[in-house]
Parts: sequence; structure tokens; C-alpha cells
Amino acid sequence: MHRIRTILYGISIEQIFVASPQIGTGRRRHPFPVQPTETLTKNIISVIRNQICNEMLFMILADYVKILENREKLTTVRKSISKNFEIAGVLKALEPKPVFFTNVRENDVRVVGNLFCTKEQIADYFEIETSDIIPALMKAIGNRSIPQMVDDAACQEVVEKEVDLNKIPILTHNKVECGPYISAGVVVSSDPEYGQNLDFHRAMQIDKNRLVTRVVRNHDFHRFLERNGEVDVAFCIGNTPEVLIAAATTVEIGIDELEIANALRPIRVTKAKSVDLLIPADCEYVLEGRVFWDEKHEEGPFVDITETADMIRAEPVFEVKKITHRANAIWQALLPGCLEHKILMGMPREPTVFMKIAEKGVDVVDVHITPGGTSWLHIAVKIRKKRSDDGLRAIEGAFEGHRSGKHVWVYDEDIDIYDELQREWAMATRFQGDKNMVIKERETGSSLDPGAETATRLTTKIGFDVTKPLVTQGKSYDRVDFPEVELSQFLEG
Repeated sequence: MHRIRTILYGISIEQIFVASPQIGTGRRRHPFPVQPTETLTKNIISVIRNQICNEMLFMILADYVKILENREKLTTVRKSISKNFEIAGVLKALEPKPVFFTNVRENDVRVVGNLFCTKEQIADYFEIETSDIIPALMKAIGNRSIPQMVDDAACQEVVEKEVDLNKIPILTHNKVECGPYISAGVVVSSDPEYGQNLDFHRAMQIDKNRLVTRVVRNHDFHRFLERNGEVDVAFCIGNTPEVLIAAATTVEIGIDELEIANALRPIRVTKAKSVDLLIPADCEYVLEGRVFWDEKHEEGPFVDITETADMIRAEPVFEVKKITHRANAIWQALLPGCLEHKILMGMPREPTVFMKIAEKGVDVVDVHITPGGTSWLHIAVKIRKKRSDDGLRAIEGAFEGHRSGKHVWVYDEDIDIYDELQREWAMATRFQGDKNMVIKERETGSSLDPGAETATRLTTKIGFDVTKPLVTQGKSYDRVDFPEVELSQFLEG
């Protein structure tokens, strides 16, 4: 979209009129006369250009689905398919390729999934390199900005007269789950003292107007519920990455994550219809209502990011009072325990790890919360080693930055931390267990870790300093590179 805006600023008003009688994205269109009028002043031209560019700043899910289709990066399933098991099965079989379902058997609503399964897909959306993701997130966290407020919101084009969750294609993903689950729900809540909060919460449907939602203890939303007993919420489904990533960041209580989203890429917000909350104006669906701390229902099992079934718990009930959505809405599916779930959980934690390591005085290059480690429990770090204890400092910083981390590896800058072969090679050649390993016994870990103690979450954490010594004695730790050649000079055809 940045390229589109640059192009628009660089063309003449005559080119705009002649080439594009209608220009715009999303819901609004801008009709222009085919022939330009000579009496248009520069000020009017400027207003028109600014209006066009302002509209094209904002990306909606449907726009991005169309972009992927035009780039031939989208598989469209037009045959009849069920929201129960079948959509999830296709998403898993085609992962990580985005899939668009246009003929859902039980509902007249389209479904899309696998949109943001990899860092490459996230970077492609923002039109940056994967190496720029962490700097972009850190900049957005440090330079938050207030979103534009609108009254005429796309997510409220349709206000349902009655609440009936059965009209929505809430997926049942597998035979372990006891019911349909909302897994891509970004939840807006508020507290009288701390203001708004944005977070992810799964929710299992229990009847036509109620869900039971998982509330992780000691998170902001849990604190709001404990303090107030009942909390108004808006479950927002069908969001683009600026909102999804912001909702998964770890920041101090009282920070409105919608301001982080707006710093990543401009968004719009609007007032919810039945609760006193500001919500993403361009999402697809909004379920408004109230969560009751003292009203509990069994929740689970659910496949979490460890790819194992989480336990059944008594969790708070969410009573839905209002449903709004776009006129031609798309339901956003997120396959639990799979790549998209993992990337949206783990990647937003990487900037916090990066910053904590940097605070230790270490020249950190990159951080990767690895998919093989469930994008939650394992952290790979790349540093420019300048002091003998930089690796150990980086280990401590990583554990402070992501307290759910279980194992941390620290590598030199010549190792590609996204390449498992290179990481294993470094472990084999540069690591000594009696010198380079940090063992932290009986530390609080993650509730998602099946190996942690159930009641206390206590676990053993280990850090591996896989960096080479600053001064080498004996055999070199460096790999020998082979010459690069232009193969076309030597091969035929």
C-alpha cells in the first residue's frame, strides 16, 4: 500500500480522471468525471489526492484476500464444505497457504484462514523484510499513536436484530474439542482505572447467545474481572496483522494496544453499539456483551500452541448482547496449535526479548521464538559477541523478556537462527556443557507446558551459550566457505 500511495502522489489529476473514473478501496468509492475541469484549483486537487490516499491507507481483510488472489497466493474452495472438521482439515492439509472458502454448508458466510502462518507472510503484508519485523514492532510499542475515530464503521453495516451464534460459521476444529471455538477473537475490554485493553481469548460456544472464554490468570483481563466482577467486552473477528500483532504484545497494564496497532499501520476505531468500548472499525465481526467472573462453565479441551489438548477448566461465561458485522463479511479462522496460531502468539514477544537483552549491554542482532519450540517455549538469539560473558547475559535477558520461555540458545552473528542445520552445527561445535550452560531450577514457567507442574507451573529452565570464544586456542571455530560461481557459465541449457 505504501507503493500505491507513492504512485498516487506522483501522478497528475488528469491521469487520475482519465485512467480511473472510480478509485478507492474497501467500502467507499470516489466517483470522478471522466474529463478533467480546467477550473479546478491546486487546493481542490490537493484535497482530492489527500482523500484518495487517506482511504487507501487502511487495509481491510477482504482487500488483502483480493491482493493474495491477484498474486496467485490464495487457494479458493468453491465446493460445499462443513464448518465442522472439514474446513479445519483443508486448512491443515494446505498449511501455510492461505485458503478462502466461499460455500460453507451451514452458513451463508465466507471463511478465510492460514493468512499469516509465517514471518514471510507478515513481512509481505507490511511490505518489509523479515529482518525489519522486530524493529518495526519495537518502534510501534515506543511510538504509539491514537487511531482515527469514525462514526460510520464498516463493522457495523449490519446490526443483527437478534443474537444467534448459530448463524456464524464458528468452527469445530477437531474431535477433541467439545464444541465450536472462536480462535481468532481479539477482545477489547476496559477498566475504570486502567482504561482499555486488547488481548486474544478463545471462546467455546455453549448455546445461541453464550460462550465460555478462557481467561489466563494474572493477565490484564483477569485483573479487570477480579476487580470488577463483570466486564463489558467486544470480541472482534476478522482483523489484519496490525491489530492481531498488537493484541499479542506484552506491555504494561494501562497501555491501549490499539495505539500500538495504529503505529504499525493506521487503523480506524469506532464506538461499540451496546458497550462503552472503542473497537477496530474495519474488522469483519463484533460480538458485544459481558463476561461474568462468578458465572462459570466447563471450557475445553482445546488444542493450544504446544499441539496438545489443554485441560478442562471452569471459566467465565460471555453473554453476547449484540452482533454487528460487514454487509458481506468474512469469518476469520485460526487453526489452533498450528503455524498461524504459533506465529501470532510467539512473534509479538520477540521485541520484548530483544529489548531486555539489549538492556544487559549485549549487542543483540535478532531474536526468534522458534516454531519447533511451539513458538512459545524456545528462544533463539543472535548476538555480536564483544565480551566473554555476553552469551550468559543474553540468556538472562531472554528469560526476563519472555517468562514463559523454557530453553534459550545464544548464537554468534554468523549463524542463521532460522536454519535448523546451522543451529545444530553450532551446538555441536561451539558448545561445552560444563562451561556454557545455565540451569535455573524450579522456576515459574508456562501453563501451556505439559511438562511443568500443573498446580504451580514450576519447571527447570536451561540456557545454552553457543557462541565461540573471543580468543581461539587450537582448531578454528569458523566454517570454511566455498567459492561462489555463476553456474550458467558452466552448465548447458
